[in-house]
Amino acid sequence: MSRNFLKIFSAASLLLFSGDAVLYAQDKENSNFKSEEVKGLEADAAYYDALRARIKGDDKEEERLLLQVISGKPQASGAYYDLARLYFKENRSDKSAEYIKKAIALDGNNVWYKTQYAEILVQNKQYEEAAKLFDEIAKTEKYNDDYLLKAFNLYQHVGKYDQALATINKYLEKDPDNEEAIDMKKKLLLKRNDVDGVVKVLEGQIARNPQEGKYYAELAEVYDNNKLTGKAAEMYRKIEEQFSDDPTVQLTLSEHYKKNNNKQKYEEYVKKLVTNKSLDADVQLSILGPMIIEGGNDSTMRRQGLEIITILAEQHPENSKVAAFYGDVLAFNNKIDNAAEAYKKSISIDPSSYKVWESLLFAYTDKAGADSLIKYSERALKLFPNQAMFHYLNGVGYMNKKDYAKSIKAITRAIDMQPEDNKPQLVQMYTGLGDVYNLEKRYAASDSSYDYALKLDPMNATVLNNYAYYLSVRGVRLEDAERMSKKSLEVRKDEPTFMDTYGWILYKQGKYKDAQEYIQKAIDANGENADGTLWEHLGDVFYKQGNIDKAVECWTKAKEKGTENADIDKKIKDRKLYEI
Repeated sequence: MSRNFLKIFSAASLLLFSGDAVLYAQDKENSNFKSEEVKGLEADAAYYDALRARIKGDDKEEERLLLQVISGKPQASGAYYDLARLYFKENRSDKSAEYIKKAIALDGNNVWYKTQYAEILVQNKQYEEAAKLFDEIAKTEKYNDDYLLKAFNLYQHVGKYDQALATINKYLEKDPDNEEAIDMKKKLLLKRNDVDGVVKVLEGQIARNPQEGKYYAELAEVYDNNKLTGKAAEMYRKIEEQFSDDPTVQLTLSEHYKKNNNKQKYEEYVKKLVTNKSLDADVQLSILGPMIIEGGNDSTMRRQGLEIITILAEQHPENSKVAAFYGDVLAFNNKIDNAAEAYKKSISIDPSSYKVWESLLFAYTDKAGADSLIKYSERALKLFPNQAMFHYLNGVGYMNKKDYAKSIKAITRAIDMQPEDNKPQLVQMYTGLGDVYNLEKRYAASDSSYDYALKLDPMNATVLNNYAYYLSVRGVRLEDAERMSKKSLEVRKDEPTFMDTYGWILYKQGKYKDAQEYIQKAIDANGENADGTLWEHLGDVFYKQGNIDKAVECWTKAKEKGTENADIDKKIKDRKLYEI
């Protein structure tokens, strides 16, 4: 007999027997009877289908099939576990608990079943029961770190500090040098007001790491915070002598001296800390930034911040972030020209920062910086062609250059590109457009731009002031101008520029005494920084009141301060007011 014949015979026999089996099974079904073996096979098939449903993300089908599995095979603990996981995912904690308990009843030693039950308890806010279960699992598992930490956190959450301490101690028995676990223990001891316990832990860390200044510094802080003044003083003295170059110690000492109002020592250690070469630039900046912000307008803090960032700039000459921050601090100290140089250095190292380009451009928005603003805004636009603000600043540069056509084109492009939901920037752009139209004497277009800016933000004090001033200079709509100017002062009370505008409008209305009061207030508020325009306005008011000598005195002061009026010399010489 050939081997091929045998293969064919075997295959035919298998088909025959399979057919008999199917007929037999159908007969049994008809008689409402299935053998346990057949049920088991069907349950196994349903389980594999459930796994496929899970892979597809079909939770409903998976649930249906798993229920079919346990119906045909009630001892299938894995199916109960999978149902529990499925219900857990759906936040159905009662159903999840019901099925995981059945899984554990069938296989009480399965760690995954117990872990799932503990997670269900957490979901059900039964924190202490969950902690106990994690603790129990940890006793039987060799690699139990995660279970111990979960038990610790849960015990601590419900205020069971003794149990939490016992749990973290078990963890530290296995890994006595684990810094994270030691920190957890110290925090727990402090919660229990167990200062002696914290001291003991820190002394252990010092004994194991005698060259690490941070542990001595931390011990000093614990003594200090718990009014153990003598021990604290001794520890501060020790760390200052032995670890003065350690950044952790420097931070501790700076805070200690700040707390004790020792300004000289505080500044000394802050400077040492921030400029510590063992720290990278990002860490140094992260320390210095909040310090400068906290200092606000305090002149000493501003000076110190500038001194420190200057050192950092020398330490990191090729770091774009340091150069940019240097520029920010210089600008904060009103050193705008130097700030611009720092920003230029930053973008020469890394030209990809929009913020630094923006800061550079804002440094050139005064009239003297017109050429630089045009130059660098055009460079910025090559990198960021879709940034509306850069088009706007380009327009400001051309406005200051008195190239009004290019200015209008650039600002209009900026407005077209600016998203409508950014109202503050749109207001700024329409205001700038109004300024340019006013300078070009296209007054209808200027008024229209200002009207639209006010439509977007009716209480914008700057828009109200500028619009009112331009109307007063033209001598038109003076009642509207007075109303807007008065509103600007309601929004920003005692703003010197706004007081001058209001005074000038009163002057235009012939209310000279009131005008003198407001313009004088503006000058007094500015002090030595009062500009030539303010002094010229005051002189004009005195002239209108017949006080010619006082008028000439003010006009002379205006000339010294640099008024833009080309007729100032003529007014002084002729002792006469020449109005536009």
